[in-house]
Amino acid sequence: MDLKQIKLVIDLMKRSDLTEFAVEEEGFKLKIRRGASGAPVISSQSYGSATPFPVLSAPVAEAAPAPAAPAPAPAPAGEEAGIVYVKSPMVGTFYKAASPESKAFAEPGTKVTETSVVCIIEAMKIMNEIQSEVKGTVVEVLVENGAPIEYGQKLFKVKQG
Repeated sequence: MDLKQIKLVIDLMKRSDLTEFAVEEEGFKLKIRRGASGAPVISSQSYGSATPFPVLSAPVAEAAPAPAAPAPAPAPAGEEAGIVYVKSPMVGTFYKAASPESKAFAEPGTKVTETSVVCIIEAMKIMNEIQSEVKGTVVEVLVENGAPIEYGQKLFKVKQG
């Protein structure tokens, strides 16, 4: 993967809700995660090569600040107040545990924080740990173990608090 391809991924992340991207190829591993400010934070690791893969530590280009958000609208009919959904940041296969013998990362009643790993999504033979990104208690797991999932699909129902 070259610098041009990395910039394309960053542009894609800016134009979508994608918060994390990881790829591993022969000789290097690349992980891009959107920081708190919305700017990409990139880390890479190369091994087995005399020339290290370039590491970008600063955002490539800052977008203009977004206008102030309007006041939140009341919850649409059918949605409960205080309920947030953890959604899939990618297409792949959903796994509730690290292995078939392991305990599930999150089940109904599990308390989670913004950094709690709630599942793994396998995409292109890479296992991606998915974080809750919300603090609260898991109310319901909305996907079956081993099921194919889509980008933006609801995975967990979480009661904030």
